[in-house]
Amino acid sequence: MTHPFLDRAGLRARVRAALAGFLLRRRDRLGEIEAEALGPVADAVEALVLGGGKRLRPAFAYWGYRGAGGADRDEIVTAVAALELVQASALIHDDVIDGSETRRGEPAVHRRFAGLHRRLGWRGDADGFGASAAILLGDLCLVWSDEMLHASGVDPVTLARARPVFDEMRTEVTIGQYLDVQTQATGDTSTARASLVARFKSAKYTIEQPLVFGAALAGGGRLAEDYSAFGLPLGEAFQLRDDVLGVFGDPAVTGKPAGDDLREGKRTYLIAAAIEGAGAAVFDEHLGDPGLDEHKVALLRKTIVESGALQRTEERIAQLTAAALGALEAADVTAEAREVLTGLAQAATQRTV
Repeated sequence: MTHPFLDRAGLRARVRAALAGFLLRRRDRLGEIEAEALGPVADAVEALVLGGGKRLRPAFAYWGYRGAGGADRDEIVTAVAALELVQASALIHDDVIDGSETRRGEPAVHRRFAGLHRRLGWRGDADGFGASAAILLGDLCLVWSDEMLHASGVDPVTLARARPVFDEMRTEVTIGQYLDVQTQATGDTSTARASLVARFKSAKYTIEQPLVFGAALAGGGRLAEDYSAFGLPLGEAFQLRDDVLGVFGDPAVTGKPAGDDLREGKRTYLIAAAIEGAGAAVFDEHLGDPGLDEHKVALLRKTIVESGALQRTEERIAQLTAAALGALEAADVTAEAREVLTGLAQAATQRTV
């Protein structure tokens, strides 16, 4: 997703440069331990973190900071860039949990390491090795997010003020991942449950908590409530758009096979609304079938559309976005930040990838 507001203040390039510098130093450290064995680890993390991504979380954190009156500083850019390592951890683990083959058009990390195992003719099960490696790399990215934040150059008093938000965000996304897994296991298909999972797995750590984190870095704790009122509905709208793309998105744009969410059995708001509108029979038969072919994907898509679920989801995206923008309009933020955050809200909810 390319959007002019993501590039305001040169932020995308600055975040990438901060990440590249940090990861180069981590590559050097891995090389000191065992260059041949750990080179592929550095390669995989760099490929995922530097090879793509919308940089939404650093953008919301940075403009949350600026909206609270913070001045532009490279140390702040580095601090908010650490959120991309939290995101990398979540993506790596999510792909293992879901058995996803690709991420951003490239093999998912567990598939990448399974391929390495096969190419080099190592012993044991290649897929098991790939899953183990990916779990460890996801953990490593989470550890590195801490390290990058603390090495950002932001003074200790400011870090201490912002740290509780950073910690709560990482707790919430982990709990959200568990709720997602547990929901699939129980087969709960209510829209209420789907909204709860979306809120904790994505909405809070994508938009709400980065905004509050940015405000804390600026000493703007007074804005936490306003930012939550803006960020939580917007984050849920972001996840609903992701759910629509997971079923109807173009693989050439999204980088994932068409209908992947259907094969993975995701109990999203979109699916829950379809079950409420059309009944569970067709979804009981096909949802979560990893071998789902294009014909059956098309059948489920048709059912979703005819049930009114797609329209209902689009209406909810619009309602949530309107609520978020109304909260932003009432918030006491700087004029430039209001403009950029409004643009970022559009980028988050009107995207095709």
